[in-house]
Amino acid sequence: MSDLKTEIKQTRPFSSVQEEAHLSIIRTAAMLSHAFNEAIRDHGITGTQYNALRVLRGAGPKGLCRNEVRDRLVARVPDATRLLDRLERLGLIERERQGEDRRYVTTRITAAGLALLAQLDEPVQAIHRAQLADASETELRTVVSVLGRLRNRL
Repeated sequence: MSDLKTEIKQTRPFSSVQEEAHLSIIRTAAMLSHAFNEAIRDHGITGTQYNALRVLRGAGPKGLCRNEVRDRLVARVPDATRLLDRLERLGLIERERQGEDRRYVTTRITAAGLALLAQLDEPVQAIHRAQLADASETELRTVVSVLGRLRNRL
């Protein structure tokens, strides 16, 4: 078992168990995210771009507006428009103005975006299995439950 104090070379005790838990969650998330980004980097996209594509795949042919994509992302991004601009330049999404309100732009995943996600589906599942292999299903369900309860309070 890893000791967070040792990992981050902290010599003083944490001020509270809450601080230690917070830092442990942040440290673990950063490590999981870094390894995930490294694993998909050869496919030419980042973890955030992967997440946006996953969101748009889930939306189906109807698509979503920029704010709906932004709100469904796992991690907040400062500029969803730039994120979508990059995905559009890569040919992975398309955007279309519709109706009388020209400000409303529908974003849809393209066939190339769907093909990329299909190519990544199994490797991504393998990454998740490998990263979380040391935890039992019961432990993982407990983590999911506790973190969900904490997010509901935020």
